[in-house]
Amino acid sequence: MVSISLCMIVKNEEAVLARCLESVCDLVDEVNIVDTGSTDQTVAIARRYTDRVFFYEWTGNFAAARSASFSYATKEYILYMDADDVILEEDRHKFKKLKEMLDPAVDSVSMFYNAGEDSFGNVTLRYRRNRLIKRSRDFQWKGDCHNYLEVTGLIVNSDIAITHRKIKHSVSRNLNIYKMKLERGDPFTARDYFYYGNELKDNRHYAEAIESYKRNIELNTGWVEDKINACINMADCYRYLNDQDNELTALFQSFRFDSPRPEALSRIGDQFKRRQVYRTAAYWYEQAIRTPENNTQWSFSYPAYRTWYPNLQLCVCYYYLGDLDAAYRHNEEARKYRPQDPHVLHNKQLLEAKRA
Repeated sequence: MVSISLCMIVKNEEAVLARCLESVCDLVDEVNIVDTGSTDQTVAIARRYTDRVFFYEWTGNFAAARSASFSYATKEYILYMDADDVILEEDRHKFKKLKEMLDPAVDSVSMFYNAGEDSFGNVTLRYRRNRLIKRSRDFQWKGDCHNYLEVTGLIVNSDIAITHRKIKHSVSRNLNIYKMKLERGDPFTARDYFYYGNELKDNRHYAEAIESYKRNIELNTGWVEDKINACINMADCYRYLNDQDNELTALFQSFRFDSPRPEALSRIGDQFKRRQVYRTAAYWYEQAIRTPENNTQWSFSYPAYRTWYPNLQLCVCYYYLGDLDAAYRHNEEARKYRPQDPHVLHNKQLLEAKRA
């Protein structure tokens, strides 16, 4: 059985740190917590779980802080988590089996990151990350924020998930990091332009976000998955600016890079549904449903756009097209994911009355 060091960076996480550590501390052989300047009870809570609590002067660079936390690891593999992450019970069982069976030749194990959930427990955002890495390979963190590990070698894709359950969100923190980067005159990579666009979008600077996404798309460098998502996110910005023509153009632009993603297909359906062109809208929603799940996908995946969401919209489209049986069938599909959704329940009651 391999040995594992948990490495974390924390700051003012008293509300969530114990929850995180309770879910993982018995799965690992060592817990290293690096505090970057807490003023609450974070350090005291950390010391209830480990005597390996260290301190790091915050420089504004997450990659440097994460690398500092890795420097304290002494076991064969390093697992990293954020304080508002947890490992749920099903994934704890999978993790234990992985630890028992892992071939020491493996350099990294990727795991799902379930970065968001809706009120019904459905995952809203999922992607893969190199989560358990061999310490001796000395893999390095890259990026000022939205960091990633530069990993090579033998990588195994597991079905284990780390679940993110935040209770607060620093909306402008990452945006300020990128703005400081610009003020210093630091060069931006294609990846920087993508994530800067995301931060601008989240802070409702839609026109600026569009320009940043365009810079990402125009560059010949960068990950193709980021370019696909840049097109889709750019379309959202155009929608917020009430520019429907450019919204649709941006969505179709995403097709240039790879096969259509359900996130784009459902949004195209939305465009035609808003125009009350229901048959065309239904076509695009049907394509979204037919897109199979890709469990090897590393980029952002929003499962709603191939599951309950297009089914719920198809219910509406077929209702107005006069096909009540199809409307009911798709509403029932949506109900599998959102059994108490008031829109789904309203549709069910209405359609049952009309079909009686």
